[in-house]
Amino acid sequence: MVNFTILAGGYTSFVASYLFNSDTNALTLQNQSPTGANPSWIAHHPTNKSILYAVNENPSGGLQSFVIGPKGVLSVPVDTIASEGDSPAFTVPLSTGQVAIMNYGSGNGLIVPTEKGNPLEFLSDHPVITFDAAVSHPHMALEHGSEVFVPDLGADKIWRLSEDGAPGNFKVHGQINQPSGSGPRHIATRGNTIFTVHELSSTLTQQQIPPAPNGTVGPLIANFSILPPGLPQGAAMAGAEILLTEASPSFPEPFIYVSNRNTGVQDPRGDAIAIFRLEPKLALVGFVYTGLDQIRGMQLGGPEKEFLIAGGVAGDAGVIMLKRIQGGRNLTILDRNLDLPTRTSFVWLD
Repeated sequence: MVNFTILAGGYTSFVASYLFNSDTNALTLQNQSPTGANPSWIAHHPTNKSILYAVNENPSGGLQSFVIGPKGVLSVPVDTIASEGDSPAFTVPLSTGQVAIMNYGSGNGLIVPTEKGNPLEFLSDHPVITFDAAVSHPHMALEHGSEVFVPDLGADKIWRLSEDGAPGNFKVHGQINQPSGSGPRHIATRGNTIFTVHELSSTLTQQQIPPAPNGTVGPLIANFSILPPGLPQGAAMAGAEILLTEASPSFPEPFIYVSNRNTGVQDPRGDAIAIFRLEPKLALVGFVYTGLDQIRGMQLGGPEKEFLIAGGVAGDAGVIMLKRIQGGRNLTILDRNLDLPTRTSFVWLD
């Protein structure tokens, strides 16, 4: 029997822990650990697997650190700091020991240094990073070499950040322009290629990363709609999450999985996950319908990333566990847990 523990954030005041039994395909709610309000996005430390970070997505936002115990039970918050902005919707630890947090509502963010040898404790030297745009909604941060990329849904840009002196001090040194009105939300990189899911246009684009420090134009190599067929009248779609997998023994080619949220009239099939193959070139393979309402978070897990957990931010369809099949070209739902109606981000512990 192989059991996996998965943590799940949401718009509540707790982080939930699920147990997935890969022999019986059962997904079970184990416990709920109290946190600050609205830990909508959670992130695992890259090397110390006993540490979790969580946002507090509130008008006066926050960032918290926790110790992960048995069965995914969290300690009380070890440290809490202000995000210096409104509604932080994303956090991620960097390889440097710093933690990025982006404030969607106020168009700014922080990259926060932690104590050397103790990444649970945040340091105070972290000037606010402000994005120079009439409308700015930074939605993610992704480390790429010595840079940090920040897709900005409001500005239609991917900002390029670099460290400017001491840890915690970052500056915007460039940008990668995106199609006007597309609303870049989340990104993934592969070599010198960037893949972007655009919330407002419901598209997935591919482009070469322009040379640093301030290459701004990377012509689109591909631009695909992620809208599933047969949507009901009144549906209002909005791209959300992107996951990229490389080849492995059971999955001989790489794939991208993209979620699309229906914020309008609901499709009886629920939201769809679009599947794309990467080689020999980016191509749409198909759609898998989930029964979920507005998939905001999904994450891969297992030795070969063979499982995918997903949850919606609305409705009462709970959390589902899927398995990649047909070499990654399709997904099948293994189980659905309805104990909690919504969840918005996930961290696999095993």
